[in-house]
Amino acid sequence: MAVNTEERHRQESLENHKHMFNQGVNYELYNFLGVHKISTDDESGYVFRVWAPHAKQVWVCGDFDNWDKSHPMTLDKKSGIWSIEVKESRENQYYKYLVKQANGREVMKTDPMAQVYEKRPETAAVVKELEPFKWNDGLWRGRQKRMNHFNNPINIYEVHAPSWKEHEDGSLYTFKDLTAELIPYVKKMGYTHIEFMPLMEHPLPASWGYQLTGYFALCSSYGTPDEFKDFVNECHQNNIGVLVDWVPGHFSINDDALAYYDGTPTYEYEDPDRAKNIGWGALNFDLGKPEVQSFLLSSAFYWLNEFHLDGMRVDAVSNMIYLDYDEGPWKPNKYGDTRNLEGYAFLQKFNKVVKFAHPESLIIAEESSSGTQISGTIESGAIGFDYKWNMGWMNDVLEFFEMDPYFRKDNLNLVTFSFMYWQAENFVLPLSHDEVVHGKKSLMHKMWGDRYRQFAQLRTLYTFMMMHPGKKLLFMGGEWGQFLEWKFDHGLEWVDLQDEMNAKMQHFTSVLNHFYKEERPLWELGQQDA
Repeated sequence: MAVNTEERHRQESLENHKHMFNQGVNYELYNFLGVHKISTDDESGYVFRVWAPHAKQVWVCGDFDNWDKSHPMTLDKKSGIWSIEVKESRENQYYKYLVKQANGREVMKTDPMAQVYEKRPETAAVVKELEPFKWNDGLWRGRQKRMNHFNNPINIYEVHAPSWKEHEDGSLYTFKDLTAELIPYVKKMGYTHIEFMPLMEHPLPASWGYQLTGYFALCSSYGTPDEFKDFVNECHQNNIGVLVDWVPGHFSINDDALAYYDGTPTYEYEDPDRAKNIGWGALNFDLGKPEVQSFLLSSAFYWLNEFHLDGMRVDAVSNMIYLDYDEGPWKPNKYGDTRNLEGYAFLQKFNKVVKFAHPESLIIAEESSSGTQISGTIESGAIGFDYKWNMGWMNDVLEFFEMDPYFRKDNLNLVTFSFMYWQAENFVLPLSHDEVVHGKKSLMHKMWGDRYRQFAQLRTLYTFMMMHPGKKLLFMGGEWGQFLEWKFDHGLEWVDLQDEMNAKMQHFTSVLNHFYKEERPLWELGQQDA
């Protein structure tokens, strides 16, 4: 009787997972789809589940069967989920799904829900269920829950994890290395938070992580999940918050990943014009589809819950909320305007459910339009973000500081106009990675004049940023005035610090950061919602 009762509860749980998934309200999909142990017995094997509603057949193939078609999966027609128990599967084996798509074509696909992948350029998922981690950050998390971050200093150090430093042999740092070196550096420099560019699995390093294939996996080249948890744990014990860029608007077009998973528009829009992201060579998520909502919201909760993140910066919000943002044809919505109504609704839902579960988290929008009501409460009509990047401020002040001083007197509006709208949103002032690549020059080389004047101008720019209302963000290397543009496949130019002027610039930035943290007038009332 006990066994029957236990089995009945298990079946009810599975059915509940499926129902919530199809309704767009399964926020812990990572505990259901993907690969999971059948029981606590290591010899019992694993169960595999994948969503491919229009596939004709799906097989799971891997090291456990020499990659043949000996394990056909069973379709639950109501939910569109295929599943199978593989008793001979073992931890750390590689696997993929062979999907016979709606048109009859058979394609090897990776598992969208995998929590570990094979190191690129290989793309197989790994049979792996993460073990519980022993956290020691209770004091930090308790303080964050009691804190009003609007009325506290936020000074973010933006980092591309693999290119902060490199080893002597040219290999890039992993999180094991970053725990030893990045954390004490950030603490010494006086930053309050580290924000990482996307850490999730992606096939192309040149995308910087903004075209993802694995929304539930740390990029295998960056280290192991436990190494990243160690990093976050250590950050919190040193009073440093950790934020991560998250990309819920678009995904990699690679044929072996999410793209047209079952041969039909699965994660992307049905309308091919809306599905294609021409500017980025990617595909746009169908943000109105309930199953896609469950997938994306579960991804956000996975990183917040499992890795104790302090928040997220949501990438490319403009692409999600404006139908005419990208190149190519577009159609107005039912009201005749350019708003992507599904995008607005999804982001409001995202902010609502995340804030309900994690009210202390920082949720920041990278949104490039001049539109308002990106930050603020949903009840007031806003999308619900805590903060929005102030791209207008960034563009104006950089244009001003690149200008010959002779002409500045006629262009003072570039440094004063932002005071006309500083209360329109809760702003972060970003001097980000986007401004130091693709021929835009480093921050140092944007400054007008000879080398001595450039250092003086950079000090003035950073001081102006600290005195201006809004939270702060600076990309790595900017703190000492790196001469060269950022290169994603090389470490920063730490050799610059052998130059006295760069070393003094780094010291200046550190002193300024600590001054900002210590002086309440610089951060206490600088927000709309303060």
